[in-house]
Amino acid sequence: MKRMNIGLLGIGTVGGGVFELLKSNINEIQRKTATDMKIVAVADKNIVRAKEIAGSAIEVTDDPFKLVADKEIDVIVELIGGTTIAKDLVVKAIENKKHVVTANKALLANFGNELFALAKKNNVTLAFEASVAGGIPILKSIREGLAGNKIEWVAGIINGTTNFILTEMQEKGVTFAKALSEAQSLGYAEADPTFDIEGIDAAHKLTILAGLSFGIPMNFKDVYVEGIKALEQKDIQYAEELGYRIKLLGIAKSRDKGIELRVHPTLIPEKRLIANVNGAMNAIVVKGNMVGPTLYYGAGAGALPTASAVVADLIDISRSSHVPPHGFEDNKINSIPIYKIEDAISGYYLRIRVSDKPGVLAEITKLFGDKKISIDAMLQKESKEHESEADIVILSHLAVEKDINTVILAIESLSASIGKVIKIRLEELSK
Repeated sequence: MKRMNIGLLGIGTVGGGVFELLKSNINEIQRKTATDMKIVAVADKNIVRAKEIAGSAIEVTDDPFKLVADKEIDVIVELIGGTTIAKDLVVKAIENKKHVVTANKALLANFGNELFALAKKNNVTLAFEASVAGGIPILKSIREGLAGNKIEWVAGIINGTTNFILTEMQEKGVTFAKALSEAQSLGYAEADPTFDIEGIDAAHKLTILAGLSFGIPMNFKDVYVEGIKALEQKDIQYAEELGYRIKLLGIAKSRDKGIELRVHPTLIPEKRLIANVNGAMNAIVVKGNMVGPTLYYGAGAGALPTASAVVADLIDISRSSHVPPHGFEDNKINSIPIYKIEDAISGYYLRIRVSDKPGVLAEITKLFGDKKISIDAMLQKESKEHESEADIVILSHLAVEKDINTVILAIESLSASIGKVIKIRLEELSK
């Protein structure tokens, strides 16, 4: 039986899960790999906690660079996170001819291209299944299971915190602030939830998904990002009345002249399976040109689900499985143009606050006609007693974003229009 010596950088939530999984399932892993996987050293800032988890038989240090320099260690598992010291450690490990397994989506989204090149130069593997959607094997599915397809689009709920918040708003009728507070009290959201609620975490993951789906470099800066904190309870309710749910989606679409990369709140028909993924769960729909839409669902975070993905990468390394990081040959990674958000094509939900008087709706619908944008559905809410204002909600068919923005500006200039028009994009996710 082969021996694989593992150096673990970070033994927090996920690191502890990796330790537990290897301890509990080592017999099953050995049956599948003929490899004795052992964590032989752990680096963590909290020495006391690390020793409690690892026990006395495993070396524990607060110096992670000691592990990446240790000649007895075959694989480094990086679970520190961030793009500063984590990058330095991964680079040094690769230069020292060690395989690396990481769950660090920010690192890959920002520096994946150079790290993959460095790994190839040093003839080692940089594996990262755990970087997207926790325990869902989405990267392996795209890179291997769907390898015979041309991927046309990917759309996913890839941040559990925001999905929990939107589920609370939809099911309990609470405000965004109340739902966020509940997410924080349950440990789904950090004290500073910016990366989640602003869509940055989802954009990191979408960058990786798009790289594997389309064979393009990983460039986080190209992703359009819009979070959920501006969503109001009435938009959740109006969407439901029209047969839709609102989810924060990461969307990557291949078009004739480039790729759309965008993260934003999105209306999805409630009949779609992904529209009914609630709580902190994740789900991704991948459309292949031959297989059609396929759905992948599961826990997108947490100790053991993420550890499952980490150990799957360790198993691949033990088997000497060689699949290019993107799933494409290295010399076939192409820099394809990325559409600006104003050139994206989508359906649109518009909520318009107007003075409740005759002729207003006709004025608004004429503006759509002038730009040749067809209306799919409409909801006109009666004004409450003693109020002279009302909401009009319009769902459009597919339109170019810059055209819908022109319509919005024209609506806002009407004498009957009150305040800003609320715009949320809409995706059918059917073909």
